[in-house]
Amino acid sequence: MISLKRFGRSMKYAFRGIFKVMAREHSFRVQVVAGAIVFIIILFVPLQVWERIVLLLLVGAVLVLEMINSIFERLSDGLKPRLNDMVKDVKDMMAGAVLITAFVACIVAIMILYPYISIYLQGWHLLG
Repeated sequence: MISLKRFGRSMKYAFRGIFKVMAREHSFRVQVVAGAIVFIIILFVPLQVWERIVLLLLVGAVLVLEMINSIFERLSDGLKPRLNDMVKDVKDMMAGAVLITAFVACIVAIMILYPYISIYLQGWHLLG
């Protein structure tokens, strides 16, 4: 049987981890803001359900990967000095993974949102 007390503790620890990353990682905060903007767009633009799902999955993927990047950075710093080349390489690779994911997410978001935004902009142009 599921213990509500254990579940509550697990949720507390999970949120504590999220808040720690939020407090310490500037890039995570930037990505949270970008994700919030995407969420607001999802609420107001008449997207199809699959388009909403794809955008939400991409936002989640970028945020999760940034958290994993932060975990690797902290573990690397704890195990070896910052000057070790292997530690630097691991950090650079993780940052690259986040960059690729964010870049692909932006391209997919533009591909999904462009038709809706162009219709909106055309409507603005006709009014002006």
